[in-house]
Amino acid sequence: MTVRKTLQELADYLGGTLAGDGSREIVGVASLDDATDSQITFLANPRYAPKVASTRAGAVILPPGAERHGHNAIVVSNPYLAFARLLTLFYVAPRAARGVMAGAHVGRGVKLGSEITIHPGAVVGDNVTIGDRVTLHPGAVLYEGVTVGDDVTLHANVTVYQGCRIGNRVTIHGGTVIGSDGFGYAPDGDGWYKIPQLGNVVIEDDVEIGANAAIDRAALASTVIGKGAKIDNLVMIAHNCVIGENCMIVSQVGISGSTKLGRRVTLGGQVGVAGHLEIGDNAMVGAKSGVPDNVPSGTIVSGIPAFDHREWLRASAVVPKLPEMKRAVAALEKRLRELEEKLESAG
Repeated sequence: MTVRKTLQELADYLGGTLAGDGSREIVGVASLDDATDSQITFLANPRYAPKVASTRAGAVILPPGAERHGHNAIVVSNPYLAFARLLTLFYVAPRAARGVMAGAHVGRGVKLGSEITIHPGAVVGDNVTIGDRVTLHPGAVLYEGVTVGDDVTLHANVTVYQGCRIGNRVTIHGGTVIGSDGFGYAPDGDGWYKIPQLGNVVIEDDVEIGANAAIDRAALASTVIGKGAKIDNLVMIAHNCVIGENCMIVSQVGISGSTKLGRRVTLGGQVGVAGHLEIGDNAMVGAKSGVPDNVPSGTIVSGIPAFDHREWLRASAVVPKLPEMKRAVAALEKRLRELEEKLESAG
């Protein structure tokens, strides 16, 4: 069903300041290039400010001080956040609860909340607890003793191993595995003896985990994903790691065992982190970096091995010039040898 809102209603919803016709009706959101006169668009990056003049949108979400070029506008401090909230308002419809559908399997001793949907092919093991408004898509598997909070969505083929706990308002995307065994082996002569992984994984409230990620259970105690953390596709988090609140972990990151991230840490794509380290609050690690040591709070590091980001930028700027520098050094060496030979000849 199409959502229709006046600009005044949208301004009130966003907590913004309206400039223009508050009675103008809006039925959707689009980019500056593609918006029509019945849609609202947004300006989050100043480099696109010239496009505001030519957009056909019925209204524009702008930051304070931006030129509206005669368009209806809603002024907010964070246009990108406002854009995200409007996408939710216009396009994200609440799911209708369908109960336990035919073809789903629910084990013994299971506690089910209200307004749930368990799709065909989903498997719920014995003694699982599921909260209210939970959706399990086809192929989702909960091993025995799992606890799932309220307003949780597990997409197709998500697997949650025994004893793991998932908080409220958590979304886990397809193919992700929560609670597989940590990679723990003791040397045993020429071979390896598997160390039983007896802990679990605890995922706190408001976490989102992308597709095909893997979070290992702890050997003892818990691997913890803190409240509000956002984890991208194809991320690997090893046993006994602790991920702090509101961390942002981008695709293909690998974090070795027993590493602790503070609050609001950002790891760029393909970062590798060694084990038993601590990365402090608000630290940032650039893409493709290798982290062998602790990272202090509030610092930005990049490179392999990772070091101060500004120094890494300077070092990176030198790399393309290395062939030229090599030729220059070779020429200097040749001249030096020639001078030495002349001096020797002159006695």
